[in-house]
Amino acid sequence: MTKKLVYFFANGSTEGKAEMKDILGGKGANLAEMTNLGIPVPPGFTISAEVCKYFYQNNRTYPEGLKEEVSKAMKKLEQVTGKGFGDANKPLLVSVRSGAAISMPGMMDTILNLGLNDKTVEGLAKMTNNPRFAYDAYRRFLQMFGDTALGMPKSKFENALEEMKKTKGVKLDVELDEKDLRKLVEIYKDIYKEENKEFPQDVEKQLWLAIDAVFGSWMSERAIKYREINNIREDQMLGTAVNIVAMVFGNMGDKSGTGVAFTRNPNTGENVIYGEFLQNAQGEDVVAGIRTPLPLAELKRIMPSVYDELIGIMKKLEKHYKDMQDIEFTIEEGKLYMLQTRSGKRTSRAAIKIAVDMVHEGLITKEDAVMRVKTEDVERVLHPRFDDKARASVPVIAKGLPASPGAATGRVIFHAAKAEELGRAGEQVILVRPETSPEDVGGMAFAQGILTSRGGMTSHAAVVARGMGKPAVVGAETIEVKEEEGFFRVNKTIVKEEEWISIDGSTGEILLGKVPTIKPVGLEGEVAELLEWANQIRRLGVRANADIPRDAEVARKFGAEGIGLCRTEHMFFEKDRIPKVRKMIVAKTKEEREKALAELLPLQKDDFKGLFKAMAGYPVTIRLIDPPLHEFLPHDDEQIKATAKELGIPEKELKDVVESLNELNPMLGHRGCRLTITYPEIAIMQTRAIIGAAIELKKESNLEVIPEIMIPLVGHVNELIFLKKIIKEVADQMIKESGVKIDYKVGTMIEVPRACVTADEIAKEAEFFSFGTNDLTQMTFAFSRDDVGKFLPEYLQKGILEHDPFKSIDQVGVGALVEMGTKKGKSVRNNLKVGVCGEHGGDPKSIHFFHKAGLDYVSCSPYRVPVARLAAAQAVLAGKTKKSED
Repeated sequence: MTKKLVYFFANGSTEGKAEMKDILGGKGANLAEMTNLGIPVPPGFTISAEVCKYFYQNNRTYPEGLKEEVSKAMKKLEQVTGKGFGDANKPLLVSVRSGAAISMPGMMDTILNLGLNDKTVEGLAKMTNNPRFAYDAYRRFLQMFGDTALGMPKSKFENALEEMKKTKGVKLDVELDEKDLRKLVEIYKDIYKEENKEFPQDVEKQLWLAIDAVFGSWMSERAIKYREINNIREDQMLGTAVNIVAMVFGNMGDKSGTGVAFTRNPNTGENVIYGEFLQNAQGEDVVAGIRTPLPLAELKRIMPSVYDELIGIMKKLEKHYKDMQDIEFTIEEGKLYMLQTRSGKRTSRAAIKIAVDMVHEGLITKEDAVMRVKTEDVERVLHPRFDDKARASVPVIAKGLPASPGAATGRVIFHAAKAEELGRAGEQVILVRPETSPEDVGGMAFAQGILTSRGGMTSHAAVVARGMGKPAVVGAETIEVKEEEGFFRVNKTIVKEEEWISIDGSTGEILLGKVPTIKPVGLEGEVAELLEWANQIRRLGVRANADIPRDAEVARKFGAEGIGLCRTEHMFFEKDRIPKVRKMIVAKTKEEREKALAELLPLQKDDFKGLFKAMAGYPVTIRLIDPPLHEFLPHDDEQIKATAKELGIPEKELKDVVESLNELNPMLGHRGCRLTITYPEIAIMQTRAIIGAAIELKKESNLEVIPEIMIPLVGHVNELIFLKKIIKEVADQMIKESGVKIDYKVGTMIEVPRACVTADEIAKEAEFFSFGTNDLTQMTFAFSRDDVGKFLPEYLQKGILEHDPFKSIDQVGVGALVEMGTKKGKSVRNNLKVGVCGEHGGDPKSIHFFHKAGLDYVSCSPYRVPVARLAAAQAVLAGKTKKSED
């Protein structure tokens, strides 16, 4: 803790500056900085945020010497203002306000007009020759002090004020005269007595009770909640500073006023002044909405010289801080004072426009713009969102996990087949399931959005929805889905099939009824320009996870440089294919399997041609079949009966197959490379489809095709050796016979911890690695991503884990394996290409880690490609900043 605890600011005697936000908080640092710039700011002093830290570490006590420093600063303030704190003739009044390093507007406490008592109020009346103003200030102070410092019910004061206005027959506070306000002050004092509270006439006692209140508000419920919602960790800041500033009064008459303004429009980002003010008012009147403010343009008419000065100061502040500023000002009898400046909160659309415009205006660099825009800003402008006004009138009935951003409205449908049927017909539907499975993909594809009562952020519903760009809310456990009975229930609310609901995949909210959506802007204008600047900076490549040509086209539209993961099994679930897959599964001989696979070959080949065409000139990584075979079969008796009939085999025979494929732990069972080692004919068919598609496309259109064949779930190099030999024999023979040159690679998906540990052995055979961090996280933690929702919230709440390891990579454990695998692999093969294709590939925090770990690219869902492009650039710039600091 530094020896200095209090920092003074006044023209010619300022001890702080903008760079001292950690110690002075944003408000204190900026008040000092504005004073340094010669801007009119009321003088005052700031108690360091270090005192707040001490306060909570030492049983709410203060460090030695603080009271002496505050007393010294108050005497200096008296000298500068020519007034006395507690002086009955010429009283000094102060505001006591909070201010942390990170702006938390409205979350902590403020007290205005401190220093008033029964004697100083008379002195204020004489000094200003305005008794009405003096008693207006006193009644405000009594209410604010009682509420904030003594915990009295605010409503009692408000009710008394309303009763007074009602008795007088007026609507506005300003219509009360001096006599009314004197009487109101006495009523307020009676409220203190009713609440068994004592209003301190001693101004020193007032001051320290107010300081206690402001420091106490740092750990108020609302401040804690705000930090939680905005992902602000307690250890990011020391706490709040306390700013004690000489009062200037906007409620002294019609030549006085107060207001809030932004140097640009915070909703659109337009370079126009945006704000409002109130005549004859104090700051809380604007914030509380007690009176309807006037647009700032009215100030130009009422006080033109003040308006011109204000605009000049705002332009000066924006140029100095190189960002849009949110300012508070007060006009006292025609004199302008600035009470605060800070970087203004803005919409995502405005954030991007302001950053890009400021580059063109020469205020900031392209690198500054890339760092200034948050990745969530890019994500938000690319997904549909609800119209805020319409949304306010529709009730929220439940909340789940915000699994895939965007907004969707539709009729509730419980079965995927029906959702697909209605969706194909152009109906708006929301697929509501306890959880989804691969069989539901058709319904998911044609639904507006997906809602499940079970599952986590990387459950099937979440992963597929993100890949499709569909809004999804998962794990809404308060919902009881009764699909067979045709309704779901939330407490006493019953929602029947085909009733309308709306879901917000950005907040996890489920609303009962229709809410209109606003379409995203797409990659154009300022968004496209910003991301082009990001491309010039980033080192990591950005690919997309895409299984069908439509997804690949979307990915290219968003700037993907290839496909990092094509899940071939997703192609098998189409209606015309799954019967052929099932024929292969129930086949009793190799010949029967090959016959069934031969029917799938041309279908898969067409799929791959579509992907290669969409990604012409860019690599396409195709993973061979991964899931266990039981996922392709029905499990309930009715479906088994229908499928057996379709396949032309006895029902018992199909039941026997289903039972034989049942595994106690399919995650660790007969899947991935284990499946194709058992049935090499599957790998042969898929290789023929991949290479055949490449050959045909090159012959037809001479497009550059770059296939990468990926073998999943390798844990031992011998698995890779076995399958690579088969793949290369088939591929090389086809290429030789065609006479067409095709450069292809064979690599592996690293998703088993053993593969990371033996990556140097595996890299001797693999031409590329792609880390499947979903499975790697499951296997390293021994967590099932589909069941983790049952206990993960407790883990996060109790601080056992800092974050969801399926959402943001566990850098210490899983991340260490990724680093090990990358380092070992590249030590053996210099040109080894290393990427990541798990869900972490679209998470900004994880992308920063992958950049530092030396990976070559990330792959994510098509709709997260813009986010990944920006995050990859920010990772480079953050690394440069850290190096310069070191």
